[in-house]
Amino acid sequence: MEHKHIISVLVLHKPGVLQRISGLFTRRWFNISSMTVGSTENPDVARMTIVVQGDDTVLEQVVKQLNKLVEVVKVTDLNSNKSVQRELCLVKVYAPTEDSKSQVIQYANIFRGKIIDLSTETLTVEITGDEQKVNAFLDLVRPMGIKEIARTGLTALMRGSKILKSNKA
Repeated sequence: MEHKHIISVLVLHKPGVLQRISGLFTRRWFNISSMTVGSTENPDVARMTIVVQGDDTVLEQVVKQLNKLVEVVKVTDLNSNKSVQRELCLVKVYAPTEDSKSQVIQYANIFRGKIIDLSTETLTVEITGDEQKVNAFLDLVRPMGIKEIARTGLTALMRGSKILKSNKA
């Protein structure tokens, strides 16, 4: 059965690594639903959070192929029950009147969002949370008119005090 797999990949933080990993997915016909990349507590290592759709066989193949790359330090399947997951969304909403601006501000407050930009006709809201929360907010403001959306994609960490260390010697 197909479902979403969240994979945390610690990689050497150097040029070309992102291209090598995305190339691996392309060659194997694995589709990336989302990918985030950022620095870690170690300046020599970056964390990639990759979301793929597929069955357990796809997950197994992705993990095996990633572990073959020299630049990959550690690959971990982040089971949703054992990880903390968040997404950031910036959404510009059409709000030309004071009433519509007030309504967007109320919605943002309910979703613990922040108004980060204001113009005469739009409000830009920052929403952070799981995918369902972000989607719920978008569904709520969509009738008002969404001008633009920018989403980061999912990023995640293992719950608790367990630290992901290298599985390569």
